[in-house]
Amino acid sequence: MESQDTTFNYKIILAALVAVIIAILIAFYYSYAQSQNQINYLEDQKNLLVKDMTLMKADVDRLAGLNEVNEIELQTSSERIGQLLDSVGQLNFNIAKLRESQKALRILEAKYDSIKINNNFLRYTNGQLANRFEQTKRELEQLRGQAQSLQEAEALVREKNKELAKELKVKSYLKMSNAEGSGFRLRAGRPIKTNKASTIEKLRGCVTILANPNETGDIKVIYLQFLGPDMTIIEDNSNLVSVSGNIYSKRVEVVYTGKEISVCDAITVPEGSLIEGIYTLNVFEDERLLASSEFQLK
Repeated sequence: MESQDTTFNYKIILAALVAVIIAILIAFYYSYAQSQNQINYLEDQKNLLVKDMTLMKADVDRLAGLNEVNEIELQTSSERIGQLLDSVGQLNFNIAKLRESQKALRILEAKYDSIKINNNFLRYTNGQLANRFEQTKRELEQLRGQAQSLQEAEALVREKNKELAKELKVKSYLKMSNAEGSGFRLRAGRPIKTNKASTIEKLRGCVTILANPNETGDIKVIYLQFLGPDMTIIEDNSNLVSVSGNIYSKRVEVVYTGKEISVCDAITVPEGSLIEGIYTLNVFEDERLLASSEFQLK
């Protein structure tokens, strides 16, 4: 009976030991499975970190190659990513180390986002500057063209002025004196001198051309210009003479042989068209005023 009890006790102890061993094996299996899952998770996270860091480093190197942002800042970011890549490459399967690397990556991503924003701003600014440069370049080309045209025009004017100056130096103008203006009314077709403005039908201008022994005989052209009290030019039968933009009352041709000669000519005006006041007679050769006088009509 005692022997049976002992055998039974051994069986109980053996069963207990088997149960403990089985429990230990089960616990070990679950621990191993959990460790293997953790290892697989860490491997996956490690690969993702390496991929993200490699892409970021390539993008940073690309920006550095474009010289679009601060080179020192890019170099620092590139070195930091390289260090982080080395650290991840040596990563033991440790959750704390993984969290630390992920945090460092997030910081670098935030910094890189700031760099990209600055880069986009600089690219926009550079684009604006490039457009402004092109616009300024076009304006400068236009200004150069205008300046060239002005220079050519100025050169042409200077050349004409030189030619005109030479012509004026060479040209010898007539010498005149005793310019006189007067009014006439007509009676039976015969002119009668008068200073009564309301009856005048003709205005006559006379001038003496002085002698010049250097003249050998030529036809000279002079111009009579009558001005009213309001300094307007009086027409000859409603006709004015325009020469090079200058307005005259009468064109007179004179055969001048170098001797002193008196020249008179008249213009016709409607009777009653003149008013009281001071009138002026100007005598021109070409555009030069050579003689002038005033006369009064009542």
